[in-house]
Amino acid sequence: MNERVLITGGEGDLAAAIADTFREAGFDVRNPGRRELDVSSPESVSEYFSSAAPIDLLIANAGCAENGLLARTTESAWDRQLEINLHGAFRCARAALRPMLKQRRGHLIFLSSYSAIHPPAGQAAYASAKAGLLGLSKSLAQEVGPANIRSNVILPGFLETKMTRDLPQARREQVLRDHRLLRFNTPEATAEFILHLHRSMPHTSGQSFQLDSR
Repeated sequence: MNERVLITGGEGDLAAAIADTFREAGFDVRNPGRRELDVSSPESVSEYFSSAAPIDLLIANAGCAENGLLARTTESAWDRQLEINLHGAFRCARAALRPMLKQRRGHLIFLSSYSAIHPPAGQAAYASAKAGLLGLSKSLAQEVGPANIRSNVILPGFLETKMTRDLPQARREQVLRDHRLLRFNTPEATAEFILHLHRSMPHTSGQSFQLDSR
C-alpha cells in the first residue's frame, strides 16, 4: 500500500508543489483546501480526520501572514495568526498522531519560517506563531520518538508564492540582497527536500532545516 500524505493549506503554491512531487514519487496524497479542512476550526479538523484514512505523513503547511506594528495589532489579528499558524498545526498533529501511535510509525513535518528565528519589524504575531512550531516539533520528537514517529521542521526561506506576491518591490529586492547566493529558494526545491527528508532520512527527528542562503 502506498504511504498516505496529508498536506494542510492545500490551495497554496508550496502545497501544490509538494503534492505534485509526492504523487510523482508514488505516494497517496491529499491536499485539502480550507473549505475541506479549516485548521482554525476544531470542528473541521475533528470531522476531517474522523472520516479520513490514517496517514503516514502530515505536512502542516497551512498558514497566514498579516504584517503590522505591535502597537497597532488588535487582539483579534494576533489571535488569528496564532490560530492558523500554530493552533492549527497542533490540532492536526494531535489528530494525526492517534492512529500513528497505534501503528507505531509516522512522520510530522511542520512548515515554519525564517521569521521564527530572525523576524523583521512588523511580524511579532507571525514570528511568535512560527517560532512556536519549533518548540512544538522538538517536544513531539521526544514524546513520540519511542513509538517510531518522527517530527521535523522546515524553514523554506522566502518563496515567490501567493503569500508574498503583494510585497513591495523595494522590500523584495532588500530580502534578495540578504541571500548569499542572490537568489530565492523555490517551492519545487522545497518539495524535493521534504521528499528526501521523509524517504531517505529515516533516522532524523527533532531537527530544523533552513533551506535558503541567508
